[in-house]
Amino acid sequence: MTATVEKKLHDCRDAWVETLVELGEADPRIVAVVNDSVGSSKLAPFQSAFPERLVNVGIAEQDMVGVGAGLANGGKIPFVSAASCFLTARAMEQVKVDAAYSQHHMVLVGQSPGMAYGELGPTHHSIEDLAWLRILPGLTVIVPADPEETRQAVRWAAQHDGPVFIRVSRMGVPDVSPAGYEFAPGKAVTLRDGSDVTLVACGTVVGRALEAADLLASQGVSARVLNMPTLNPIDHEAILAAAAQTKGIVTVEEALTSGLGGAVAELVAERHPTRVRRLGVTTFAPTGTAEWLLDHFGMSPQAIAASAAELASS
Repeated sequence: MTATVEKKLHDCRDAWVETLVELGEADPRIVAVVNDSVGSSKLAPFQSAFPERLVNVGIAEQDMVGVGAGLANGGKIPFVSAASCFLTARAMEQVKVDAAYSQHHMVLVGQSPGMAYGELGPTHHSIEDLAWLRILPGLTVIVPADPEETRQAVRWAAQHDGPVFIRVSRMGVPDVSPAGYEFAPGKAVTLRDGSDVTLVACGTVVGRALEAADLLASQGVSARVLNMPTLNPIDHEAILAAAAQTKGIVTVEEALTSGLGGAVAELVAERHPTRVRRLGVTTFAPTGTAEWLLDHFGMSPQAIAASAAELASS
């Protein structure tokens, strides 16, 4: 199967709120909790439809997660939404204890993650969230790549009896999900078959990985492209198959390489050693647009292709 990247770009926050409103219309237990971020979370349509079901705690992220846990304990299904940098850094203890340890049915929605707030600098970048969250037992960590995957992830999280974190991008992304795609936690999506090297990507950079595969094809290199929408659980079978069937794996993520890259490296080191190149953010980023920052950290399609070509040729 080979996926073709459409050039039209989408803000996944639109898909997130449209889906939340649909869920709210069908289920009165659906509520939203925000940290004075109705605008950046794009929750205005939900607030308009269900004003009594949106709780704005102000700039108090620890309280926000605690309120969400209390609502879950009272039979509601809370979607706790905030910029990912503040949700995961300021409220990490509450995410650990009130969500993951307590196993409440609550959905943490990390908005504008990675380097989406490019010009605002490292205080507003969320490059650590995937590394922090993927190690928490019992917390499903989802990184949708496009609007369709976002919609399906939100619907799945609403019915999953446990805590979920969804990373919702604001940076424009292309449609990459194949026709008939159905989200399943712990399952990678093969967007392109290949036998020489494997590109494993998540979120905003999946489209760039597909572009890199096109560049590699023009050089005679066959690249498999895996979209990895969940980091916890992660698809062991797909990763080990890539380790066994291709010459190496390149991971790509809009985050520190301890997230997706770390998870892949840990697995193959224990189960099927192979060469791995981890592409992602390596330090606190300078200011600039999100697109420029991805290029700056070696995640342009050309740079991804170059890393993969090196593995395939050695």
